[in-house]
Amino acid sequence: MRVLFVASEAVPLVKTGGLGDVAGALPPALRRLRQDVRLLLPAYPEARARAGRLRPAARLTLPPLGEAVLLAGRLPGTSVPLWLLDAPAFRREGHPYTAPGGHDWPDNPQRFALLARAAAEIALDRCGLGWRADVLHAHDWQTALAPALLAAERDRPATVFTIHNLAYRGIYGREVFDALGLPAAWWHPEALEFWGAMAFIKGGLAFADRITTVSPTYAREIRTPTHGEGLDGLLRARSERLHGILNGVDYALWDPRHDPHLPCRYGPGRLQGKAACKAALQAELGLEPDPAAPLVVHVGRLVAQKGVDLLVDAAAALWPRRRFQLAVLGTGDPALERAVRDAAAAHPGRMAARIGYDEALAHRMEAGADLFAMPSRFEPCGLSQLYSLRYGTLPVVRRTGGLADTVIDALPHHLRAGLATGFVFDQAEPWALAEALGRALDLYRDRRAWRRLQDTGMGLDFGWPESARQYLAVYRAAVADRDAAVLT
Repeated sequence: MRVLFVASEAVPLVKTGGLGDVAGALPPALRRLRQDVRLLLPAYPEARARAGRLRPAARLTLPPLGEAVLLAGRLPGTSVPLWLLDAPAFRREGHPYTAPGGHDWPDNPQRFALLARAAAEIALDRCGLGWRADVLHAHDWQTALAPALLAAERDRPATVFTIHNLAYRGIYGREVFDALGLPAAWWHPEALEFWGAMAFIKGGLAFADRITTVSPTYAREIRTPTHGEGLDGLLRARSERLHGILNGVDYALWDPRHDPHLPCRYGPGRLQGKAACKAALQAELGLEPDPAAPLVVHVGRLVAQKGVDLLVDAAAALWPRRRFQLAVLGTGDPALERAVRDAAAAHPGRMAARIGYDEALAHRMEAGADLFAMPSRFEPCGLSQLYSLRYGTLPVVRRTGGLADTVIDALPHHLRAGLATGFVFDQAEPWALAEALGRALDLYRDRRAWRRLQDTGMGLDFGWPESARQYLAVYRAAVADRDAAVLT
């Protein structure tokens, strides 16, 4: 099957979050299933620098958005053919979505409409490439116009759209809709119109043959008013075509047995190296060199969704009566960055804060920690808890989205059955997180029980092969949907 995979980021070329991990790992997994997958991304300077050898493959004229050149190469370390869309709007240095001040680039609608139009032209083989897609797979609001554009074509590929985070919908005013030259009929609640504005993401939700999201629980949650971001009615109406497929982990990158970022390697049954990683991490972060103190870490975007404020408050409540350390790595909301810095300054030796993002340090924190805290208010899938399981670092998570699907609480009956892999709480409140952390700190003193949880988690396989097979089944269903629509 010929699949055009279009996204706004993919590792190792550019990454801001989980979308980048998925877009860099799922295409190679599908190639291993003998599918002809091609990846289309914007030609950001960072992506071009990391892509290696590139050659011009086509020139595209895409009114009213302008012209672009398609550069061809390979996704580094894989056999996946890569196309980078080179246009002036993608050539600026820095973050792919935001300006240096933290605000969105003002021309993001035009930039990503250009990407979507290019994807539609490539999928229809209108660029002289001699390759036509059977399926176009688009991701998040940045590429959501592509399924809508293809829906107007009589002889078109099937379309699949994946929601990585429904909170990011690409909402803009009517003036943007008009400037993009979109069909007037799309200014309608059953198309792109959304409460007097346009929502890019509706191009995928309303027009794609099949919709997926990144965990089974999140697929159920987004059909409710609580998590549906105003789109739950549309998602309920299309629920028969909505699938929740759990993200996978690229164990070539995330495995302590061969992770190049660690000071010492380790694996199931030989955890001595983990203690060395902990000692090295404590030294690197300026924490007290205390091997007996449980070390809790959090790595992620410092935004309200991720609940780092809950973690800071829960730690403050626990420290007067509990012995443990805390380290946070991330960047995001300036107020949350300040709260994390202030907490670390108030607890020297017991808490460390690193504002920014450092991929190598993220690996060392996974390896050196005893516990990984993910108190998310909502979490479509989450990958850090999956990394933590492989690194023998027990996750403490809120029961939501993919966290609910992947972590089994260390309740007595789960412990007896040998199923437990972490600690789970329900309410997005500091006291609830503190209770779960307290249970974890209590169990930490029982080294035999703790080792059983580590062994169970490290033995789980959340690799991409099974998820890729599920996506392939969705592609086949989308083709069947497209064929049925043509017949009617």
